Amino acid sequence: MIEERSFQFSLKISEVVRILRKNNEYVFADQLLKCSTSIGANVSEAGAGQ
Repeated sequence: MIEERSFQFSLKISEVVRILRKNNEYVFADQLLKCSTSIGANVSEAGAGQ
């Protein structure tokens, strides 16, 4: 369940990032994308460790 929710969150954030980039907010958009996608990576890694 948490894997699916983190994936859906990443998809929503990617839409926000696309809007930010259209408004020339590149630094903020890139940082937001990195932070949001790291959630899924951390969830996956935690699941593999159990």
